[in-house]
Amino acid sequence: MRLVTYRHGGRARTGAVVGGDRVLDLGRRPVVDLLADPAALDDARAAAAAAAPDDLPRLADVELLAPVTPGKILCLGYNYRGHVPAGADVRAADPPFPDVFVKTPNVLSAPTAPVRLPRVADDVDYEGEIALVVGRRAHDVPVETAMDHIAGYTLLNDVTDRAWQGRTSQWALGKCFDGFGPLGPAIVTPDEIADPHDLLLEVERDGVVTVSQSTSTMVFPMPFVVHYLSTVMTLEPGDVISTGTPQKLPAALAAHRPLTDGDAVTVRVAGIGELTTVFAAGPDTATDHHQTAAWEAHA
Repeated sequence: MRLVTYRHGGRARTGAVVGGDRVLDLGRRPVVDLLADPAALDDARAAAAAAAPDDLPRLADVELLAPVTPGKILCLGYNYRGHVPAGADVRAADPPFPDVFVKTPNVLSAPTAPVRLPRVADDVDYEGEIALVVGRRAHDVPVETAMDHIAGYTLLNDVTDRAWQGRTSQWALGKCFDGFGPLGPAIVTPDEIADPHDLLLEVERDGVVTVSQSTSTMVFPMPFVVHYLSTVMTLEPGDVISTGTPQKLPAALAAHRPLTDGDAVTVRVAGIGELTTVFAAGPDTATDHHQTAAWEAHA
């Protein structure tokens, strides 16, 4: 099942994607609450199965918001193995522990909203990632049951200014400009993904593929990441864990140039969807207040 959050009548609504390009209104209950209630989720599945797609609004015609408003956005640095010479040990360069950093709540951006290029940031880059959405509280959970706490998968563009990232060992300033976290467009429930470690993650910049790598090359598999993080902090419903990005293809690395006005980046994973972000010059913007206000309208 694919779940979205969209705005209608000035309020946030939860919807189910039906027929690939239509949206069924599921009411004002936030997605994260629905995901945490198995009976309600079953009812939503039944309603989606019984719906007539032709009678529903097109997904392209509604204003999508980020599917959840996370309390925490936890991200991984190096988590995909690079290419190694034939016969070499592919695990030889693996770090002993995940490289974890955070993105602050002000980065959250709707999946179709443009990302404004800040006046003071002149080396803005993109990182396409698969993100896990926590559905059940998790604290010190074992690896074997860690994914039972994950409600679904979505996509994140971990937008980063490389110059500001390099100003501090903690990376925070380069990662946390307003709007530097487009999320969505939908949350895909785990029953739709046969094997999350057999997915092809691709990123395009202006129509050119710059990243293409399988999740089978992850250094730290998703269950371990959830387990590892939960030993330190309690993961709450709605929290987002972004699982890292592969290295860009050699041609893209060699031709690196900062993002500029009008550039478009698409993150694509078969089975999860596509997240396209357009970058735009303009005045610095504050946190996406209309996203927050729309969520508050659920209450």
